[in-house]
Amino acid sequence: MKIIKAITLSTSLLLAASGAFGPAQAQDAKTPYPTMAPLDGYLIADRDAEIAMAKSAAPPTISNEAEVLVLGKDGYHTAIEGKNGFTCLVERSWMSPTGSPEFWNPRLRGPICYNPAATRSILPYTIYRTKLALSGLTKAQMIESIKSALARNQLPNPETGAMSYMMSKEAFFGDAGGHWHPHLMFHVPTANAASWGANLPDSPVLLNDEFHDELEPETIFMVPVGHWSDGTPAMADESASHKH
Repeated sequence: MKIIKAITLSTSLLLAASGAFGPAQAQDAKTPYPTMAPLDGYLIADRDAEIAMAKSAAPPTISNEAEVLVLGKDGYHTAIEGKNGFTCLVERSWMSPTGSPEFWNPRLRGPICYNPAATRSILPYTIYRTKLALSGLTKAQMIESIKSALARNQLPNPETGAMSYMMSKEAFFGDAGGHWHPHLMFHVPTANAASWGANLPDSPVLLNDEFHDELEPETIFMVPVGHWSDGTPAMADESASHKH
């Protein structure tokens, strides 16, 4: 099975920031999203629609008891209190690997539900990245801030057992990734493909080294599954529709 260039995202919560942004620079062929677009482009006007999209990341037996976060102009806020330790939200493009040309693509939507271990140890990266993005920093400035936070041990390593669900039909991983395929993600300290048997013939485990974000101390192994969170089957050709 070929490696799929799905844009893997990471996490989220709340944090304040400035509210106004100037118009995005003109797009070009090499860098279609060179800077952050106006903030409204990243927001979902219908709060209930964002809650539903966030919950669609995992089967209802999980997401119905999870905390749900929504993104506002000043950061992520809790829309629904959780009971099972899971956290569901819709991540935005700045959670893409820093080398992604779609780092500022305002159309990108990544519904994700983190289990308790990932909520504690992966979610803080979305909290931090969102704070930086909404404060108006450039990508280069964000990278420097993340490096500095890691050097000061202000961001955690992945906890044992950290995993997440990305099984939403509504996910849009950008112009390159499209809707891709429902899948699970396993967040581990930096590792190589061989340690999980990833990318081997007939192995269900995928690791896209090209899209691995070396800035953060984690490796994300992906395992496609055969159905969406609502139980409907995912057609086999959907897993091949965005191969590169």
